[in-house]
Amino acid sequence: MNYDPRSWAVHRDSTHPFDRHAPLIDNGSERPDPRCYYDPAIAEAEWEQIFTKTWLLAGPASDLREAGDWIKFDIGVESFIIVRRPDGGLSAHYNVCPHRGSRLVLGDFGSQDSFTCPFHSWTFGLEGTCQKVTDAETFNPDVLAHGTSLYSVRVEEAAGLVFISMRNDVPPLRDYLGDILPLLEVYQLDQMHVVQHRRSDWAANWKGGIDAFYESYHLHAIHPQTMGVLDDRTHIDLYPHGMSRQFVPLGQPNSHFPDQQGINGGIAMMLRDVGINPETFDGSAQETRAALAAAKRQRAAGFGLDYDRFSDAQLTDSTIFGVFPNAMVGCHAEAVFLHRFKPHARDPEQFTYETIILYHYVDAPGYGAPGWMGLGSDVDLTGKTRPEVVHTGLGEPPGMGEVLDQDAELMPIVQAGARSRGFRGPLWSGQEARLRHFHTELDRWLAR
Repeated sequence: MNYDPRSWAVHRDSTHPFDRHAPLIDNGSERPDPRCYYDPAIAEAEWEQIFTKTWLLAGPASDLREAGDWIKFDIGVESFIIVRRPDGGLSAHYNVCPHRGSRLVLGDFGSQDSFTCPFHSWTFGLEGTCQKVTDAETFNPDVLAHGTSLYSVRVEEAAGLVFISMRNDVPPLRDYLGDILPLLEVYQLDQMHVVQHRRSDWAANWKGGIDAFYESYHLHAIHPQTMGVLDDRTHIDLYPHGMSRQFVPLGQPNSHFPDQQGINGGIAMMLRDVGINPETFDGSAQETRAALAAAKRQRAAGFGLDYDRFSDAQLTDSTIFGVFPNAMVGCHAEAVFLHRFKPHARDPEQFTYETIILYHYVDAPGYGAPGWMGLGSDVDLTGKTRPEVVHTGLGEPPGMGEVLDQDAELMPIVQAGARSRGFRGPLWSGQEARLRHFHTELDRWLAR
């Protein structure tokens, strides 16, 4: 490997265990076939060889706190119901009635003690057992002997997240997540709750979405408004099974930003967020990250929060985990962002991007969501009200904030280029090491 991502890490000298670099993984230098971004045969193989055989992030455990709480998880042609049982465990079922195939639930989440088919009112318990067949006496017993209960799938939870798998022989979730599991557990997602949930249809292949979100190399070109506060000198770690991590530094200028020392408007906002007056701050832009971390520690102690478990980088940077095959978890001390890239059921040049914001609410004067999160005053941060899912269709502005809206505009442009005879496949740099790692794992699964 002629590029070591560790050489760019802004906190490469940190001695905190969380910041420790993973051993290097050399994924070679092959150029992937661009057909993977549009070929229906490849899309079908991905579905059969990867999505039906791996663990898939279904949602946050905070949506399933009480017995009867359920969420619907849709991906590709499939739909699933994940529900909390009275014994505290989870069950997951295909969202389909065994009688005639009707969907059982249409909403995104809810709470109830049974599921009733809207077509012929067959009823099923939370564990999937059929409780009532309408006019059962009119059925030949040999017909019902084929099975009347829901078809269930594997479901497990870890680090405050719930995963399902369509394969019964999939390895345990904790083994699948491997090295990133203890890193995720530090953030205590189980103590957070959903404050925003958005879903948007984009005109690109789902892997194009992964590619865009797995690197910060593009920040200076596509998101110039972030240049003063979001650095591209990142820390990248690659782990087995296609998992990855990247620290994206917040609170200091991008390497392409002309003024590396002055306190620009974005940094001034972040200083104010933690109680530092930018007018009297006597440090440079290269010293603000340390000042932000110190201020957060001091304030956390006053709020009774345990920030000793976090490194300084965790208190300032966006720590982003790649969860193979199609999820990303962006972690902060105050909040966690769940991102999912869902392939379209029929068209390989469309996908659904879904993002959920989980927030750690503290009922104390002076504690609130950082300004950079972009949460409006109308957002209920207390967790008393679970927000509805906001869904925007293909071609509509996602309304997810300026940065994500810019990504949505660019994705179809990149997708169109993938079909050109002049494009022979991506040429990845070391800054895009997570992309190569992801695609290498993808190819391993397709070759099985």
